[in-house]
Amino acid sequence: MAWQVQEAKQRFSELLRKAQEDGPQIVTRHGEEVAVIVSAETYAKLTGELDFKAFLLAVPDLSDLEIERSREPARRVEL
Repeated sequence: MAWQVQEAKQRFSELLRKAQEDGPQIVTRHGEEVAVIVSAETYAKLTGELDFKAFLLAVPDLSDLEIERSREPARRVEL
């Protein structure tokens, strides 16, 4: 649905609810599209931003990873 700026101002709560429930809402000024209101969830998907929990869950399983440790003696460090 397209909203004129004045209408969007007057019915802002409804505009936000529709963005959450029905998807992106277009705001126009003098018949020209000037903005699109999207839900926070949609925005996160579009920008690729993950919340912290999703970020941690996205880490690949490393349980089968085998890392070899060097058997060489430690290097000397002068202090």
